[in-house]
Amino acid sequence: MDTLARLEDTVIRRLTADPGSSYVASLQARGLPVIARKLGEEAVEAIVAALSGSEEELVGEAADVLFHLTVLLAAKGVPLARVMAELERREGTSGLEEKASRSS
Repeated sequence: MDTLARLEDTVIRRLTADPGSSYVASLQARGLPVIARKLGEEAVEAIVAALSGSEEELVGEAADVLFHLTVLLAAKGVPLARVMAELERREGTSGLEEKASRSS
């Protein structure tokens, strides 16, 4: 988890950097729809890698998904700690039970 915390810190710092010198800042400058679309593209690439790629390709695409999710969360001002707290809250709960609790 230290790696994700460091990534989050780096992303937050780079949100306000010069878009010409930072990929994160360039995404931020283009707006939330572009950030969200990029996350979606990376998720699709991870799915494709899972279905027809190598393990190495899947690992790379999964890292891209986590990176772009971190950018999206930071752009929205949502701390990664909140996501982790939600995962901890769900821990030990059946996925079927958790999903049913959201649909009621």
